[in-house]
Amino acid sequence: MCGIIGYVGGGPVAERLVEGLEVLEYRGYDSAGVAFDLDGSLEVRRVVGPVAQLSEVAGGSRGASGGLGHTRWATHGAVTTENAHPLTSCAGELAVVLNGIVENFSSLRAELEADGHRFASETDAEVVAHLAEDAYAGDLVAAVAAIVPRLRGHFAFAVYHRDEPGRLVATRRACPLVLGRGEEGSYLASMSAAFSSRVEELIYVEDNEIADLRGGEVRLHGLGGEPIDRPGEEPGADLVSDRGAHPSFMAKEIAEQPAAIRGTLSGMLDSHGGPIDCGLPSALFDAEQIVIAACGTAYHAALYGAYLLEEWAQLPCRVEIASEWRYRTKRLAPGTLAIFVSQSGETADTLQAQAHAAALGARTLAISNVGESQLVRQSDAALLTKAGFEIGVAATKTFTAQVVALAALALHFASRRGALSEEQASAYGQELRRLPMLFEKFLEADHPVFEIADRISEQQFFLYLGRGYGLPIALEGALKLKEISYIPTDAYAAGEMKHGPIALLSEDTPVVCVATASPTYEKLVSNILEVRARGASVIAVASDGDEEMQHHADEVIFVPKASCELGPLLCVPALQLLALRVAERRGLNVDRPRNLAKTVTVE
Repeated sequence: MCGIIGYVGGGPVAERLVEGLEVLEYRGYDSAGVAFDLDGSLEVRRVVGPVAQLSEVAGGSRGASGGLGHTRWATHGAVTTENAHPLTSCAGELAVVLNGIVENFSSLRAELEADGHRFASETDAEVVAHLAEDAYAGDLVAAVAAIVPRLRGHFAFAVYHRDEPGRLVATRRACPLVLGRGEEGSYLASMSAAFSSRVEELIYVEDNEIADLRGGEVRLHGLGGEPIDRPGEEPGADLVSDRGAHPSFMAKEIAEQPAAIRGTLSGMLDSHGGPIDCGLPSALFDAEQIVIAACGTAYHAALYGAYLLEEWAQLPCRVEIASEWRYRTKRLAPGTLAIFVSQSGETADTLQAQAHAAALGARTLAISNVGESQLVRQSDAALLTKAGFEIGVAATKTFTAQVVALAALALHFASRRGALSEEQASAYGQELRRLPMLFEKFLEADHPVFEIADRISEQQFFLYLGRGYGLPIALEGALKLKEISYIPTDAYAAGEMKHGPIALLSEDTPVVCVATASPTYEKLVSNILEVRARGASVIAVASDGDEEMQHHADEVIFVPKASCELGPLLCVPALQLLALRVAERRGLNVDRPRNLAKTVTVE
């Protein structure tokens, strides 16, 4: 979750660190801090709150030759200045920033305290500072190499010592770490966007490697000291974004969904209606069955994709929660393709599930919005969503792009397997091409979403319902409302409502139904009538021209009409805007919902 940044070189150190933290802040925003050498001492500046507050106290680094910074999402210990990083050793000569979790910190802390070390925080990360203090004998690389084998968990950390100014040492295990080399010096960070505009070369650190940065020099070593020669890569486009005229990043990113769909489909569809081509290795299409693992919003996208893979490609496909699947799956049938969906490509549970599937012998495919991510780099192949940098913590455009990528994959499978006729495949391909225009049509039109949200924003419980392809969309709509408005919200397959959830309904309960055209439309209408018979109000999201729904629901939000398979996807912006407006009416920060972080790098 947290973000780390380090810099050594001739530029203004504090400014470079804060600049990087401003980009990384969406990864963690409980507290922030920097440390840098100054006149033979180690200066540490920390604040509780946003990076903007840190920038007010982080100045005065003139003459510094390097340092490190951190923006925190709390795991161990409350949100306090004492628990903010950088964390220091007893004598204050060494500072550490860490992303991830040290699982055996309790036993290590007890051992260190018995040896006389004094701890100033409640964090798991502070043990690294004290272990490094014990191991340090004039060489920071040797000290880090000595302590890594003692740590259990997944982490990336960087260390700076006052006696070696202008030198940064870092390592990682299952958490991202990237290095950058530029004219002004060298950088390290959780992601390259923190410094990509200032470097000419990127180097990705692998597990249990040690990075040694001195000015413009970047070296990699193994734990045994052996040098590692890895060629650098050119940085991609600068990912930093601003809100423009939008009141929030979330609002901006909802509006960017047409572009996200176009970008994701670019190169897969030709302008003449030819077959889908995802540009993947042919061997992947020999799969006899598919398992998709993901977490959170990506899990909902995976559910939608699985429905399409089964219907269009006629392939057995199941969807798993990544954090659960890897602990209970002991074998995979031959011919299994394992697909892993993650916006960041750094989701800890999804990464572990991917490694587990690879160990079981499955071919693996990553679907991610970050081409440089660990998930992409460790999978056999990747299908990239091209949604652009997403800063709002609640995923919007990346969810839509994930569904579209999975739809393209399903159609490619169907064409390769002959599961659809040429006419059918062409029709669905044309519909995929039309999706950006249909999203724009809704986003640019007048609709009652905001008026409805204003009327229901004070309600204390919501229920979302859907059937078939509408179920994953209902689940995602409910998650958006929970994430940013903090209102208890449930989502169910509409047919399951009477098996328990109907007991929750009262006259004050808004029930949101994904009600586009489908083979189960009449059954959904029956479910709506069951809801209204209990006094609850129904907000239906239905296809343009569906006059019948106006007789069944209390409120109807109309979206552009599409096929049964893709119609529910057109409901996504309506549900996102509904959640956005409700949260705004409650005076909440929709870009930074409490207790959440954009990239979940802890298990």
